[in-house]
Amino acid sequence: MSHCANFIDGQWIDSREIIDNINPADTDDVIGQYAQASVADVEQALAAASASFADWSCGSIQQRFDALDAIGTEILDRREELGRLLAREEGKSLGESIGEVIRAGQIFKFFAGETVRLQGEILDSVRPGVQVEITREPVGPVAIITPWNFPIAIPAWKIAPALAYGNSVVFKPSNLVPASAWALTDIISRSGIPKGVFNLVMGSGNSVGGHLLNDRRIKAVSFTGSLHTGAVVAEACSKHGTKYQLEMGGKNPLIILDDADLDVAVNCAVNGAFFATGQRCTASSRLIVEAGIHDDFVAAINVAVKDLRVGDPLKEGTQIGPVVDESQLNQNLKYIEIGKDEGATLLVGGGRVERDTPGFYQEPALFIDTNNNMRINREEIFGPVATVIKVADFEEAIAVANDTIFGLSAGICTRSLEFATRFKRECKAGMVMVNLPTAGVDYHVPFGGTKDSSFGAREQGSYAREFFTVVKTAYVGR
Repeated sequence: MSHCANFIDGQWIDSREIIDNINPADTDDVIGQYAQASVADVEQALAAASASFADWSCGSIQQRFDALDAIGTEILDRREELGRLLAREEGKSLGESIGEVIRAGQIFKFFAGETVRLQGEILDSVRPGVQVEITREPVGPVAIITPWNFPIAIPAWKIAPALAYGNSVVFKPSNLVPASAWALTDIISRSGIPKGVFNLVMGSGNSVGGHLLNDRRIKAVSFTGSLHTGAVVAEACSKHGTKYQLEMGGKNPLIILDDADLDVAVNCAVNGAFFATGQRCTASSRLIVEAGIHDDFVAAINVAVKDLRVGDPLKEGTQIGPVVDESQLNQNLKYIEIGKDEGATLLVGGGRVERDTPGFYQEPALFIDTNNNMRINREEIFGPVATVIKVADFEEAIAVANDTIFGLSAGICTRSLEFATRFKRECKAGMVMVNLPTAGVDYHVPFGGTKDSSFGAREQGSYAREFFTVVKTAYVGR
C-alpha cells in the first residue's frame, strides 16, 4: 500500500498522522495512506510560499510556460492511469474520470499560453509630457482549497492560473480525494518549478484550512465547496483584508417548453441531473416542465432513469457510480424521505442498492408532483436526485427558475428563438445553456455564478487573471 507525504518547500514531508483513502465502490479497497499536515507543516509551507514568491513573480515567463506545458503534457499522456485512480477514489464512471483528467491537462496547456499573453496598456496622461502605464502583477502567496467532486479538474483550474500569473501556492485538497491531488502534485514537483513555489498540505478543513485562512502571509484564497464553509472563508478573509473567490454550489433549473424536442429534453435532463452521480454543482436538480409536454416528458424520463446502470465505475457499461461516502449517501436518503413527507411523489429510484462489492450505491431518484416551496427544491442535495415542477407557460417557468438563492447554471429546451433569447437575458444565472445539459463547460471560458452560488472574479479562461493579478498604474514624466 502506498504511503503518500505532503510536499513542502520542494521536499516530501511525512507525518505521524495518516488517513486511509477508501474506494466508495468497494470499501474493502484501500487506495493508499495519506499524511495529515501538522500546524508546523502548514507553517513551513506558508514560509516557503512567502520566501519563493519574489523570485518566481519576477522571473522568466518562459520558465512558467515550460513548466505548465510540461505538466499538461504529462497529465494528458497519463490520462488512462490517472482516470482509473480518480474513478477509484471519487466514484464517477471511468469514462467521466478520464474526461476530467483530459480537461485538467488542457487547462494547464491553456494557462501555459496565458503566461505569454498577459497584456498591459500605455496611455497619454491629461498632463502634457506624462505617460501612463497600466500593468498586472501577481497577488502573492495564495491558498487554494478544493472539494472532492472534481479532484483533479478543480485544482487544475485554480493552480494553473495562480502559477501562470506568478503567484506561489499552498494547496489543500479535500480529505476524501487525496490521491488525485497527490498525483497532480507529483507531476508539478518534476516540472521545473522552483522549490517553495508550490506546496501541498493535506488535512482537515478545520485544522489545515483554518490555519491558511487566518495567516496574513496569504494574500488571496480561492475556495470551492459548500455554502456554509464559503461563509466561514468570507468572514476570515474579510477580517484580514485577504482577497477571496468563492464557488458554492447551485440548485440549477432546466426549463422544458412544450415545443422542445422530447429526445433532446430527456437527454439534457438525464445527463445534467444524474451523470457523475449528480455530484456536480452544475447539476440539473429542478426540471421545470410546461404543462403541454409534461406527461410525455415524465413518461420518457421515467424509462430513461430506470435504464441507467449503477455499478462499479471501473466496470464497462457503468453509467452511475457510487456516492462519494456514507455520510453523503445518508444525506441523500434523508432528502428522499423529506420529499415524501412534503407530499412529492417518488416516481422512480431513491433507495440504496447492493452490488458485488460493498459500496455507497444509490438508485437515481426522480420526484414528480413537486412545487418550488419544497425543501427538495430549495436546498442543494448534491446527489442523483431530481424533481419535476409543472408550470403553465414560459412566464411561470422563468419565475420558478429564478426563485432560488442560487444562480450558477440554468438551461432551457425549446425550438423557439424568441424564448431562447428571452431565457438567456432573463435567467438569473452565471451560465445558461440552450438545448444542452446544465452541466458541462469548456476550459477556456469563464466559470461562475450569481447570488449565493459565487463571489468574486470568474474562474477559468482569460478571466482568471482578474483574481490572480492586481492592476498597477504607473506615471512616467520626462
